[in-house]
This record gives sequence, C-alpha cells and structure tokens, in this order.
Amino acid sequence: MSVVQTEVLRLVQWSPKTLSLFTARPEHFAFQAGHYARLSVPEMVPPVWRAYSIVSAPAEPFLEFFFTLIPGGALSPLLAVLRPGDEVAMSAAAMGFFLADSLADGEVLWLLATGTGIGPYLSILREQSQLHRFSRINLVCSAREAIELAYDAECRALAQQWPQLRYVPIVTRGEGGCGLRERIPLLLRSGQLEQHLALTALNPQRDRVMVCGNPDFTADMRALLNERGFTPCRRGLSGNMIFENYWQKNT
Repeated sequence: MSVVQTEVLRLVQWSPKTLSLFTARPEHFAFQAGHYARLSVPEMVPPVWRAYSIVSAPAEPFLEFFFTLIPGGALSPLLAVLRPGDEVAMSAAAMGFFLADSLADGEVLWLLATGTGIGPYLSILREQSQLHRFSRINLVCSAREAIELAYDAECRALAQQWPQLRYVPIVTRGEGGCGLRERIPLLLRSGQLEQHLALTALNPQRDRVMVCGNPDFTADMRALLNERGFTPCRRGLSGNMIFENYWQKNT
C-alpha cells in the first residue's frame, strides 16, 4: 500500500465516544462519495491501519472522517488526541465499492446506518448527484443516545433544503430522535419504519438500499433483504442492495 502523510486541520468531539477528524487533502488524492481511506499515525511502529469512510464531498478541499473512540483500542485513542499541525499517515489512494452508482435505477433510495455508518451517506448527499436519480431518498440513522447523532443538525437542514429527502433519526435509548425506539431491522420487519414514512413495505422493484453500520446490523439487514428478494451489487453488475463490509471492533 502506497502511503502519504497529511496535516491535521482540526478535531471535533461530538460526544465522549464520537469525533470527526479533518485533514488537509493530499495533492492528486481523488475519491468518489462512498469511498474510504486507511489511516494510521506516523509514530506507530509497526503501524496499525484502519479503514474510515470519507465524510467530505469529492469536490471539497479537505478530508473529513467520523470515528468512534474505543477505550484501549489500537488506533482511535491516538487519533482522538491529535492537534492541528500533527500528521496522519494515510493510504495514497481511496478504496471501496460502497457506491450509489453501483445500484440499478429505482424510485426510492434508502440510506440505512448505525452510529458512524452515516459517514459515507453525508459524502453522497453533499455531492448531490444522487438527488436526480431517485424521486425519494430516506436517510435513516440509529444511535443509542441522541448525543451520538453527531450530524443531526446538518441532516435536518438537508431535509429542509431538498423535498425528496426524508431524515429519520432513531434513538434506541433515552429521549430524542423521531420517536421510534427499535433497531432498524425490527422497524422494517414490523412495518413501523415504512409507516412512519408513509410508504408501503420494502420491495426490490421500487427500492434501492444501502447499509452501513455494525456487524449485527448489517447481518440482520442482509437476512431481511434476502428474504424479500433483493439482489446484491456485484462488480460490473447492478443490484438493488449494497453493503459496506469493513468494520473493526477494536479500533
């Protein structure tokens, strides 16, 4: 893997566990909305590399990453104490196949996330190219507590700006969000999520689904969508569901 070093611009702490890291964008670094980069810190010997989705839009002059602080983790505690002017090691090329362009055309695009899984969707929405492909886009993000809905204000503003975008923040513990309390797969199985959005049940003819989040969530969503006849995107072959597959528990 070819590596570059880039400068930290700022670090934003949303909650005790969630942070956003902003870095300078290396020269000639290109990416698509939905890609990720591998990060490390130069002083680690040997280095530990972790994949983080790029939150910033492809046209923005900086790079933004949203991550969870794992106490005792191999990398995230080091990222969490970075200061402006420090350096981050990064893969010289963006990676991944979690691209909305891989989905076949449809009517409704579902962007389903838990926690920091909202990151690639922010890049997609900031870029805006998918707004013209779908008549309806549902951004559904679940967190345990309202404070963990880090980009809530931006998502609400986007939903106000674009009539075809519906934002559904779900808090499973405590107050806040839209009022729904169950995990996303359970809300879809019961029909509560579709009812909340005034839609009929998910179906592969109408809906296109992107899923990004913790392993239990993605496994449950894959089982549900398989039961309903959804087909995955393959390299060179469009489908109606796509999953982000990387995840590290001990970051």
